[in-house]
Amino acid sequence: MKDLWVETYRPDTVDGYVFRDADQKRQVQSWITDGGIPHLLFSGSPGTGKTTLAKMLINELGVEKADVLTINASRDNGVEMIRKKISAFSETMPWGNFKVILLDEADHISPEGQAALRGVMEQYHASVRFILTCNYPNRIIPALHSRCQGFHIATLDQTEFTVRVAEILVSNGADFDLETLDLYVKATYPDLRKTINTVQMNVVDHKLQDPKDSVGSTDDWKIQIVGLFRENKVREARKLICSKVRQDEYDEMFQFMYRNLEFFGATEDKQDEAVIIIRNGMVKHTQVADPEINLSATLIELEQISK
Repeated sequence: MKDLWVETYRPDTVDGYVFRDADQKRQVQSWITDGGIPHLLFSGSPGTGKTTLAKMLINELGVEKADVLTINASRDNGVEMIRKKISAFSETMPWGNFKVILLDEADHISPEGQAALRGVMEQYHASVRFILTCNYPNRIIPALHSRCQGFHIATLDQTEFTVRVAEILVSNGADFDLETLDLYVKATYPDLRKTINTVQMNVVDHKLQDPKDSVGSTDDWKIQIVGLFRENKVREARKLICSKVRQDEYDEMFQFMYRNLEFFGATEDKQDEAVIIIRNGMVKHTQVADPEINLSATLIELEQISK
């Protein structure tokens, strides 16, 4: 069975982690030098490295495996989880200097569960440290924000993002051309984890396949969309978007438009107009009765300014 590249290339040291800027690297290094951390709240988009950073910190601090509890809060997120798992784990003495509880996707924890978590943080502050990760920090109650040091993990620059994926391909002896790699990047950016997984699925006989020829994830409609735009088939791309995008993906779709203005025919002199159209569409989609019609209307407006 193939090893998953996202796990094989998950960095476990400071030097292996790709930081967005030098200040964040200095902050993390200072925690490691001091040999301890405060309660932490890592926020950022999916696939930007929040969980990877948390695990890297735990490794660099030399925390005993028996002193680490990891919980995926998207599946286990109620008050009972706090009482049965977290409280029970926290009340015993650590084998090392302190215990660490990693709560992945903590923004899924119910408000009642978060309130109960606050009490556990206070009760066991001398022996337990919490690391919370979330995509939406506004869903974390103020009482937890005040007890944690916030650490926002910004999206990597798209060039750095592409370089990282290219390095992994080279390490695995996979041939590729930059145009094909860029197609996968544009379809999955800024989720590095998804990009690495998608690229691995589409490497056949040590070559990264063009999505049109691939036996891998050719059903990924976002990759199909990028391919249509590349071929200047704007109307076909618009129809595919409207037929495939789910309502819970509309925010992501509007962000995709904003990141790829050139796909929608927005030349340099029309980009400001395109940004206004997209922003108006983002505002309206939460207010109108039929957000699907609003998305379609936004795409049509973008198509019209390119004429």
